[in-house]
Amino acid sequence: MGTLWEGRMSGETEEALRALNDSLQIDKRLYKEDISGSAAHVQMLVSVGLIEESDGKSILEALEATEEEISSGSFIFQIEDEDIHTAIERRVTEIAGEAGARMHTGRSRNDQVVTDLRLWTLRSLEELGALVIALQSHHLLAHVWALARDFDRIMETRSRTDVSPLGAGALAGSSLPIDPEMTANSLGFSDIFKNSLDAVSDRDFVAEAIFVNSLLSVHLSRIGEELVLWSSEEFGFVEIDDAYTTGSSMLPQKKNPDIAELARGKAGRLIGNLTGLLTVMKGLPLTYNKDLQEDKEPLFDSFDTNRLVLTALTGLFDSVTFNEQKMTQAADKPFSTAVDLAEYLVQKGMPFREAHSLIGALVKISIENQKDFSKVVLEDDNFGPEVEDFFNSGVSIKRRISPGGSGLDAVELQKKQIKKQLEIQTSMLRS
Repeated sequence: MGTLWEGRMSGETEEALRALNDSLQIDKRLYKEDISGSAAHVQMLVSVGLIEESDGKSILEALEATEEEISSGSFIFQIEDEDIHTAIERRVTEIAGEAGARMHTGRSRNDQVVTDLRLWTLRSLEELGALVIALQSHHLLAHVWALARDFDRIMETRSRTDVSPLGAGALAGSSLPIDPEMTANSLGFSDIFKNSLDAVSDRDFVAEAIFVNSLLSVHLSRIGEELVLWSSEEFGFVEIDDAYTTGSSMLPQKKNPDIAELARGKAGRLIGNLTGLLTVMKGLPLTYNKDLQEDKEPLFDSFDTNRLVLTALTGLFDSVTFNEQKMTQAADKPFSTAVDLAEYLVQKGMPFREAHSLIGALVKISIENQKDFSKVVLEDDNFGPEVEDFFNSGVSIKRRISPGGSGLDAVELQKKQIKKQLEIQTSMLRS
């Protein structure tokens, strides 16, 4: 068996064209989705009477055998296998004989490819959502809310990806009595395409999937940046376990927060993936154009990268320790009370801008005269002895009483909210 389109052509394909055109090394990871889609398609063809039941049985058995060969690594790819779809059909035909040649009835590679890609993306979105939940369970409240929004976007993208394009054919459907609803149900899709032209050209779901990965990577980058800072000698807030760091080839005392730095660095590539795909899509006419072969590599790379980063960060937070003494010292620095003092004056009736200016002037006096800020404040006639308590350890944090803030009660409320949020998110996953 040669290419799926060789009937129209004569002579050998030029090597340069083959090298540019073939996508097997990228799309062979779609083999399970391609086999599932083909099996559903064959079952539908039998149901509507387009192929004999015996032929359908032979094809399904050949598909099962082919999947086993690919999974075990015994499958032998051949030079004419330009993509995974060609390779599987070739092998099925070798095993099932003439029956295998009937497998592609009523189907184009256009709707076949995008069906496979939607199935793969749906599964990957589920996996990504589960990994985001795992990291939310192990991280700090401020970032948890950003990750919660990432999860929401993942689920929303899943809903728009969950549409079967199988049956759209090359671009205009088929003259055969195929049943797209049957194949959609067999494959677990929630809906079927509404327009065949749109079905085979639509890569919005790919762009959305890459976008949610890109924005997620931005949030992971910000987490990485804080870990880099917090674990530095200058801050010393965090100690990263040796299992999640590397050493320096020159400086024997150094521990490198590589996971945090890579989480920060990988975001650039994922943003590039999104930019690249959108640039490919922006000027394409209907329907399928070979340009769309460029959709898979950035999609696969975006999911692969975030899977690694999420898994590594979750492990890191499992083992990280926080230096509470240093963090308390940083929170208790005298200037941390500046806004509390301004708000104290507001409660006494002073306009905020006036209070802000007054406190700013006291800060300046403290710095220029190298004098303790608390003494400068207590010597000012605007303050009574009761503000002396403001400078005691932990008082500034305790004074943060507004909802959603950093006060103890507000944090406890957020913890309860996040726990409920995680329960809801977990219930939304299908597996």
